[in-house]
Amino acid sequence: MAMRVILLLGVVTLVISAPQKPDQVIAIIKQDFDQQVDGSYKYSYETENGIKAEETGTLKKATGPDATDVIVAQGGFSYTAPDGTVINLNYIADDESGFRPEGAHLPTSPPIPPAIQKALDYLATLPPSSSSRN
Repeated sequence: MAMRVILLLGVVTLVISAPQKPDQVIAIIKQDFDQQVDGSYKYSYETENGIKAEETGTLKKATGPDATDVIVAQGGFSYTAPDGTVINLNYIADDESGFRPEGAHLPTSPPIPPAIQKALDYLATLPPSSSSRN
């Protein structure tokens, strides 16, 4: 009997955790893709519910024998959040600085307190120390 209860609970858990089917299908109203022989590309799409995305990429040739070619990409996307806010995100991605997103919705670091900034400015004016620590 206990085994049946455990099996029943397992089945119920699987059914509840199964992915839900969407109520409606969202159509893609515009889609473009252009791939060049040099490795560069450009794509964009827009859906009927207002999601938009675009990206361009170029192939950056390796500068040394131990390096590999990389794609440098730049693009963005936008959508409307459940609260009605329009989210816009732009980005650049490369092998030197990685993925760098920009958007008003992204968190930012707090400002440096004035006293700390004053101390940092003062330290920057000092000559380099010639003493070495062993």
